[in-house]
Amino acid sequence: MSDKPVALIVLAAGQGSRMQSDLPKVLHRLGGVPLVAHALAAGRVLDPQLVAVVAGHGAAAVEKAVAKLDPEARIALQEEQLGTGHAVQQAMPLLEGFEGRVIVLYGDTPFLGEDTLLALSSHPSDVVVLGFEAADPGRYGRLVTGPEGLEKIVEYKDADEATRAIRLVNSGVLAADAALLRSLLPQLGNQNAAGEYYLTDIPALARAEGRRVDVVTCDEAETLGINTREELAAAEAAFQSRARALALEDGVTLSDPATVWFALDTVIGRDAIIGQNVVFGPGVTIESGAEILPFCHLEGCHVSAGATVGPFARLRPGSELGGDVHVGNFVEIKNAVLDEGVKVGHLTYLGDAHIGEATNIGAGTITCNYDGVGKHRTEIGAHAFIGSDTMLVAPVRVGARAMTGSGSVITEDVPDDALALGRSRQVTKAGLATRLMQALRQKKGQ
Repeated sequence: MSDKPVALIVLAAGQGSRMQSDLPKVLHRLGGVPLVAHALAAGRVLDPQLVAVVAGHGAAAVEKAVAKLDPEARIALQEEQLGTGHAVQQAMPLLEGFEGRVIVLYGDTPFLGEDTLLALSSHPSDVVVLGFEAADPGRYGRLVTGPEGLEKIVEYKDADEATRAIRLVNSGVLAADAALLRSLLPQLGNQNAAGEYYLTDIPALARAEGRRVDVVTCDEAETLGINTREELAAAEAAFQSRARALALEDGVTLSDPATVWFALDTVIGRDAIIGQNVVFGPGVTIESGAEILPFCHLEGCHVSAGATVGPFARLRPGSELGGDVHVGNFVEIKNAVLDEGVKVGHLTYLGDAHIGEATNIGAGTITCNYDGVGKHRTEIGAHAFIGSDTMLVAPVRVGARAMTGSGSVITEDVPDDALALGRSRQVTKAGLATRLMQALRQKKGQ
């Protein structure tokens, strides 16, 4: 990698009219996260000193999303979309004082690889254009190279037959020395049919000043841009295929790979077992040796080694499962910590809670954590036993080794080692069931 610092400019201002959507194109989801997240994540391999995202259409929504993805990223506003060169111009004030290499990425191009980005950042030339050998060059701009590097970029409409035969085409991604880029951007003209300022004119301007311009190449699949719903669906399929293959290579067992869905940041340790029809949302880490049984949905959670989840379980953001925890079928966990050895067999909701080690949670238990205005927390100590169908009305604490009787509504703290019963005494009326049913049938027959 070059010793020079790197700044990223991510272009994310387009409306994406072909998506037929009110949502900005870069906020459509791929791998469980907005498209722009992929560009930001890819760029982190370069350890950038600065990151600037150019927003335009739906700028407020884009800014909000970017703030969650990368709080240190800066936002530049392109109020009028006047071309890629104009977009980069809007970002340059955010890079004031920066000296190093600027790399321009696109928020709708999610698959750029680490090796490609490292090649762009470390190349010694003043300007570097990313190109690829296209299976069908179509209407891409052609990259004309020679002994002195990249000679020119020729748009399809301006190319003669010999130039159109060139298969090396322009991806749009560009890297340039920051000082040079500052000096060249004001020289861009808009004497073209669209009246826009194009970043593709930068190489010619650099060569005119005697600067070296070169091409770095990558696989065509890395340059896939998303412009339509159909392309988004194809990209999702490609992303999932790659994610599954990487998981298998890393020693993860996927019982039926085609039915497991990953997010961009899913982390799974070796020898973990993932059953059929499991969906991972963003922010999931599964440690080595854990097992996720079929038909589970996980998001924003951590599952420790030896834990088992499912089938038919849901782990929501903030869920932390310790070692050897068991979460069974039709259990939902949200913003809760389950210490080592906790058992939650089935039909239970635990939200805003901390469950101590080796505690058993009976079927049908609910932490009543929401009062209609705010959330409240439930604390359960180690080695406690929560009887089936217990309602824990938060805020409440159940002590270590304590028990609750089945069907109890617990509204007060339970001391360590105590048994709490929160239900009315059973009343039994001998023979009343038969007499009641006879009366009801007689009434129905009248």
